[in-house]
Amino acid sequence: MNHETSTAKNTTVPRRRDAAASKERLLAAAAQLFAERGFDRTTARDIGQLAGVDPTMIARYFGGKAQLYIATLQAADAGETPTDFLEPDRLAALIRRTDRSGPGPIFQAAIKPYDDRTAQEAAATELHRRIVAPLAARLAHEHAADAQLRAELLTAALIGVVLARHTGVLATLARADTETVIALLDHVLDER
Repeated sequence: MNHETSTAKNTTVPRRRDAAASKERLLAAAAQLFAERGFDRTTARDIGQLAGVDPTMIARYFGGKAQLYIATLQAADAGETPTDFLEPDRLAALIRRTDRSGPGPIFQAAIKPYDDRTAQEAAATELHRRIVAPLAARLAHEHAADAQLRAELLTAALIGVVLARHTGVLATLARADTETVIALLDHVLDER
């Protein structure tokens, strides 16, 4: 056996790490798991396993699980200026998305606060930015009395519909056709 062959067989070429690709995989895996399980029931190990990345890299790339959670919230609509959910297309998109995956991380924070204060604050900030603030602005523009309070009440009603459909606690609502629910909810909200 010659020296060249034995060296070639024993030499392991180190794998090149692609930090950007690893970060993207972690972000995508975290977004999926946080939406399915919520922040508290998702572990760094679960995220790393789904992403195919060592879970210790979460701390290196994001600072920790809470910061990764915040990054998933911010990435969900990066650059998008949310419209209020009284717009029929926005309401329909919200209902369809939650019918597929249940209440997402920001709705989950309104249902049951996260144990991690940083994650809860991030979710509350995003709920306000994406859902409440655009609606309050619309209501204020329409000169509605107590625009902020009305926006929060309507948001709570929407979250309640999403939750009841997801849990099945209100059987008729849970079984109702998505398009029927969207039309009825649009009608009810229009009567605000």
